[in-house]
Amino acid sequence: MKTRNLFFVAIVAVAALAMAGCGAKESGTIKIGVAGAHTGDLASYGLPSVNAATLVAEEINAKGGIDGRKIELVVVDDQCKPELATNAAAKLVSDKVVAVIGHICSGATKSALGIYKDSNLVCISPSATNPPLTQSGEYPNFFRSIAPDDAQAKLAVTFIKDTLKLTTLAVLHDKGDYGKGFAELVKQFAEEEGISVVLFEGINPGAPDYSAVVNKIGNASPQGVVWGGYHPEASKLVQQMRDKGINVPFVSDDGVKDNTFIEVAGKYAEGVYATGPMDTSKLPVAVKAIEAHKAKYGEEPGAFFKEAYAASLALFNAIDKANSTKYEDIVKALRSEYVDTSLGNISFDEKGDVIGFGFSMFQVRNGAYVEIK
Repeated sequence: MKTRNLFFVAIVAVAALAMAGCGAKESGTIKIGVAGAHTGDLASYGLPSVNAATLVAEEINAKGGIDGRKIELVVVDDQCKPELATNAAAKLVSDKVVAVIGHICSGATKSALGIYKDSNLVCISPSATNPPLTQSGEYPNFFRSIAPDDAQAKLAVTFIKDTLKLTTLAVLHDKGDYGKGFAELVKQFAEEEGISVVLFEGINPGAPDYSAVVNKIGNASPQGVVWGGYHPEASKLVQQMRDKGINVPFVSDDGVKDNTFIEVAGKYAEGVYATGPMDTSKLPVAVKAIEAHKAKYGEEPGAFFKEAYAASLALFNAIDKANSTKYEDIVKALRSEYVDTSLGNISFDEKGDVIGFGFSMFQVRNGAYVEIK
């Protein structure tokens, strides 16, 4: 009897070792964080990403999930503020998410990335464009479904030189990672092209009045003004410029390429130029995503919706292809797999930048942004 018991124990031990060698099948929901500005002045940038992730997750869950596991979204708000982003990241780590869609603003993203890196979490942003986030090599866990600021700054300068044919510029920014970074790149590329930057100035976000810097613009007499930053300050600047009779071209970035800017600036928005993600709204996946958004939420999606929809598809595809929620497996799949998305067929390079998608120039015409072909 004793011999039989020992034999049985040995069989159980061998079976347990075999199971451990093969790896136990993962179970439970797949928790995915969705982080960004969901309240405050920049909520119009963050809420579309929540909607996008929700739509993709609901569709996958309706089909049985990924390998039988349902996706569970954990949504956290950072208001695009770096100090709140660290709290949001810490919460997502404690909630045991396996990856994060977000953050939205570059400064907030940078504040959160170290926490995710230390916790072996992939972070994929639809909108954080500050170049060092990928190009520094500091954050191998970071991916983005949008091109970096050096690409849109180069595009803006080329447009200013070749199409608008301007030779002098005033370049303003909001002193943040995103806005200042874009402005510095514009200044660099402009000077390389022989365009003189007669004023380079940072302003304080949220100020009620920018008459001091508007007066500086008037005194410097540039042929055009470039703004690096977001729409709340841009709407005030362009209004105060026009009221002062400064009617030179106003060129900005994808932080202004948002319908909220048009709504707030009103008639002053007309004619404003901005770089922004290429218009892919007629692609089949984009058409499907936009129609799904209108059906569920009763309105057109907002800024960075298509980029967030693509980021969600890419992330969930990577988990599916890897058959794993482990960090190393997700990273490998993101860099090796192509997936059909609302932006086209995309993948990611070794730095984490999207392959197959870029920027275009837009102008406000008759109250709407129109892509300049």
